[in-house]
Amino acid sequence: MRRRPGGRSARVVAAVHEAVDALLIECGPGGFTVSDVARRAGVNPTSIYRRWGSLEAVILDVEAARLSETSPLPDTGTLRGDLLAYARSAAADIPRPGRLAFLQALISAGELTAEQRQSFLIQRAMQFQDMLDRGRERGEPTLAYTAIVDCILAPIYLRHLLGVGVAETDLELFVERSFTTKQTH
Repeated sequence: MRRRPGGRSARVVAAVHEAVDALLIECGPGGFTVSDVARRAGVNPTSIYRRWGSLEAVILDVEAARLSETSPLPDTGTLRGDLLAYARSAAADIPRPGRLAFLQALISAGELTAEQRQSFLIQRAMQFQDMLDRGRERGEPTLAYTAIVDCILAPIYLRHLLGVGVAETDLELFVERSFTTKQTH
C-alpha cells in the first residue's frame, strides 16, 4: 500500500507534532507520556509506538523538524559570519520554553541505537554541510561538521545547562575555536 502525501499518515504526524510541541511547552520533557500525546493528538498510542517506537523518538523527530523549519542557517557571505550568526541564534533560542527538549530527549533515549540517534541529526548535519560547502567554494577554510558541534554548539548548550551566560565575546571565541581546532571527519 502506497502512502499518499497529505493523507492519513501525514495528518497523524502533524497532529502528533502539534501535541508534542504544546506538551513540551506546558510540561517540559519528561512531564508527559505517549498516552498524553496520543490523547492530545486524537490518535491511538499504538500508532505512535508503531511509527516512532518511544516518546524520546517522537520528541527527537519533532525537534529535528522544528530546527529545520524555524532555524534556517544563515548566509552572510562568509563562513565566519554564518557561524557567528548561527551561534547568536542558537544562544538566543535555547532559553525559550521547550527548546532544550531535543538535547534532553537525545540524552534520555537510552533504548535508541547510535544509528537511530544519528538519524535524527542527519538532516541538520546536511544543512550545516551546505553552509560549510559554501565557505569552501568561496575559498575559505574547510571545516568539518564536528567543529560546529564541538566548538560552538556544545559550549552554548553546556553554559545554558549550568546557568552560565553567553556573551557576544564568548560566541566570537567559540567561532574562532572552530577554525583552529584539528578537524576529524
